[in-house]
Amino acid sequence: MSLDLCIYGGTSAGVVAAIAAAKQKRSVLLIEPGRRLGGISSGGLGFTDIGNKDAIGGMSREFYRRLGKHYGKEEVWTFEPHVAEQIFRDWLAEAGVKVLLEHRLAEAENDRGRIRRILLEHVPADAFNAPGPAANLREHVPVEASTYIDASYEGDLMAAANVSFTVGRESASKYGESLNGIRANTPKHQFLVPVDPYVKSGDPASGLLPLVQGTDIGTPGDGDHRVQAYNFRLCLTAVPVNRIPIPPPQQYQAQTYELLGRYLDALRALGETPNLAMLLNVNMVPNRKTDINNNGAVSTDFIGESWSYPQADYQSRRRIWHAHQVYTHGLLHFLRTDPRVPAEIRRYVGFLGLCKDEFTDTHGWPHQLYIREARRMVSPFVITQSVCEHKSGSGSSGSAPADDSIGLASYNMDSHNCQRVVRNGFAHNEGDVQAPPAGPYPISYRAITPAAGECENLLVPVCLSASHIAYGSVRMEPVFMVLGQSAAAAVSLALERNTGVQDVDVTVLRQRLREAGQVLDWERKA
Repeated sequence: MSLDLCIYGGTSAGVVAAIAAAKQKRSVLLIEPGRRLGGISSGGLGFTDIGNKDAIGGMSREFYRRLGKHYGKEEVWTFEPHVAEQIFRDWLAEAGVKVLLEHRLAEAENDRGRIRRILLEHVPADAFNAPGPAANLREHVPVEASTYIDASYEGDLMAAANVSFTVGRESASKYGESLNGIRANTPKHQFLVPVDPYVKSGDPASGLLPLVQGTDIGTPGDGDHRVQAYNFRLCLTAVPVNRIPIPPPQQYQAQTYELLGRYLDALRALGETPNLAMLLNVNMVPNRKTDINNNGAVSTDFIGESWSYPQADYQSRRRIWHAHQVYTHGLLHFLRTDPRVPAEIRRYVGFLGLCKDEFTDTHGWPHQLYIREARRMVSPFVITQSVCEHKSGSGSSGSAPADDSIGLASYNMDSHNCQRVVRNGFAHNEGDVQAPPAGPYPISYRAITPAAGECENLLVPVCLSASHIAYGSVRMEPVFMVLGQSAAAAVSLALERNTGVQDVDVTVLRQRLREAGQVLDWERKA
């Protein structure tokens, strides 16, 4: 099939990009490797990480207003996963977008800096099947389009098209960033008391407990291959009529959670009473459901298990995905049953169950792993800490932060922990950073555009060009939707003017985006 635009990745950014392109009368195909649409926005993250709401406009803001209409309000930023997915699906249907589910990228043909076509393979997707080779592969399906958008969390199309990218943390010196690289100090989501990390307490020769990766933190400020931890955002309920009891996990290994058990014992030994907030971040969404996120020293983040995911093959990613599900299931079982967990916490977690009306084809378990960071494109404009802080310079380019803004970001520079090691004889989490930007800041069009000569018909609004620490601020779902809409507008302009995406007239693009309701600039308050 020949199209104006092919979008790979049915994330929130991909959905919005597809709708925006269809509104501009472009023929568009949205491809999603799984069977669900909306990414983490419909996969459990119902308590939105926003930053400054006033920095969010266009179709991104419309999404939250459509949610509001469902709940009888002007707009809402907390919502149920199945409601978000239905809104995405209805919106796509209104726009007449063709969607191809359960098809993943097999190959991209880049001919002299231009994607000529991609080849897909059909794989029935079930994130919670036992790990192993995927079955039922069929003959490759070719898709040809004039332009492409990689809206995946992994950046698979970008990589297959031979566009420059990086994985992991840059050194602090690479872009002059005080917050990048291995951290000398990690005060938050840290062990509050000393905890012995060895299988046999006090005996390094006995080996390390599960969940501890090594004995060397590395040199502070150095770059490394590590990406921040992933987890599942858990939508649970205690409402009996909608509650599915969580069965004991078949693969439960109590030793996996021994580090957490020792942590609870160590807290008590020093006179501290462990509470729920030390273990889980429980946020409530409508109809008495949760969006549970990581909190504290040992929680839902599976620290260390994310490192190889960005560039892993599909089979390996299935194993990593499954390992996260097993870890999370086991953690809930530990919190419900282990006598070292305070009784009130055991009771609370014991009341919770999966939701009958959520994730019905995966038995109530979320369908989306929260891939906080994977590949990141490297283009001539790299969003860095200095851009977030509104300082002169953008890292690699040395220019002003951005005079070609296609949207704003405003959330904290937020990296979850990247590793758990032994430091001074005790367990230590490393990598968490939570630092506010100076305020809403512009995202350059060049940050979603490959370098000239690499690929003239591809835009990358999710795995965009940003350093590790700056990406921690950009990577929020409302921003991804903003960038999805802006990418679609740029594609339409490139097709209209018969140019490569690098040669789009940004002045015209910005005017069209303003007319579509995007917020592109921010006046700093005195």
